Amino acid sequence: MNNQTPLDETSDQRLRAEFDLLADEYHEQHKANVAITGEGPEYFAEYKIADLAMLVSERGLSAGQILDFGSGIGNSVPFFRKYFERSELHCGDVSARSIEIAKSRFPGEEKYVLIAKKISLPTHSQDIVFSACVFHHIPHEEHQRWLAELHRVTRPGGLLVIYEHNPLNPLTVRAVNTCPLDVNARLIRGGAMRRRAEASGWEDARVDYRLFFPSMLKSLRPLEQHLGWLGLGAQYRMSARRPA
Repeated sequence: MNNQTPLDETSDQRLRAEFDLLADEYHEQHKANVAITGEGPEYFAEYKIADLAMLVSERGLSAGQILDFGSGIGNSVPFFRKYFERSELHCGDVSARSIEIAKSRFPGEEKYVLIAKKISLPTHSQDIVFSACVFHHIPHEEHQRWLAELHRVTRPGGLLVIYEHNPLNPLTVRAVNTCPLDVNARLIRGGAMRRRAEASGWEDARVDYRLFFPSMLKSLRPLEQHLGWLGLGAQYRMSARRPA
């Protein structure tokens, strides 16, 4: 992170400018884009946090300090409050305007961090690092430096959980290709994300697939917990542990 090239700085500036411009329209555009599924943005935000809470519980991990990396306009905040009510949440984003909107939508005790060349949090300070559909907006050649920076702020034995769109799902690809919010997005396969995490110092990295059934088939959703191996889910979860 300390040896940034001019390309890195330019990319950071582009991302800040892009999301500052999109922030005010983000919620409505996201709502319109996911309408085809029969669900709203809240459904997709909550499923991730509920899934994260289940994973943390299954592993018996501490979740006192959580970083939401790329927290945007705060869509995950109410669900962190619901599922992690005893945790201190740090919301980090490159967009000052997005942070401003998040604060106005969900006033509360969350801590906000404006991300520039690095994350302004102490080394080994976070128990859980969470990221929802952020890395497809980051240039792929910069994934490892950000994964390394997330590794830095995570305590030994802490958990990284990244949710991303699955490029092997044709409906997901169509949704991304037609969404104004994703005009500069480049999807990444779960296996590639896992390998990049491992190359950045994370251990026990694995990929589990999520979101198989639209609203009209919601009665089948209880089956999804048994389909994590099937690479056709609309999204995937990549989880990894920082070595103790």
